[in-house]
Amino acid sequence: MSECPHIAEMPHPEPVPLHETCQECLADGTHPVQLRLCLSCGHVGCCDSSAGRHATAHFTATGHPVMRTFEPNERWRWCFVDGSIV
Repeated sequence: MSECPHIAEMPHPEPVPLHETCQECLADGTHPVQLRLCLSCGHVGCCDSSAGRHATAHFTATGHPVMRTFEPNERWRWCFVDGSIV
């Protein structure tokens, strides 16, 4: 994993998740495939394999650059701006 300049901008400690699942999927009546946590604000959205792609939609709407997996036993982060694992 490489460092991107956006990692330095992330709050420490990480924000508390706002929800335990993707609220947009709940509202749409769909089910998330996997969950992602925004490291700027704590928004929980579904991955791009889900019908709503709500984590990406959150980035598009807010510009919050880095998210991490919100799945048990996984520990990786993704920078939307750089298009890479960080």
